[in-house]
Amino acid sequence: MKSTDFLLILVALLCPPIATFLISGCGCDLLISILLSILGYLPGHIHAFWLIYLKIQAEERFGEGGFKYTGYGNFEQSYSVVPAESTPPPSYGATVGV
Repeated sequence: MKSTDFLLILVALLCPPIATFLISGCGCDLLISILLSILGYLPGHIHAFWLIYLKIQAEERFGEGGFKYTGYGNFEQSYSVVPAESTPPPSYGATVGV
């Protein structure tokens, strides 16, 4: 676990909607976190810790910065792997097929 994850957990302990905002931005998850925190502080914590857990899993799967949040607890890979070209390696002046 990185220091940023530790700080995110600390923020979630103090105010769950702020931690949710840092992970998902301003969207549906933030509204859910605010409503859960109003209904009871514990449900807001559970929601924030669930998102932190999913973020840590995405970091392990895709690497640091290699993912984006798509909403509703889903993370996707933010880059695509480009296959190597099928060109032959250079011959560096050697004659081929002599």
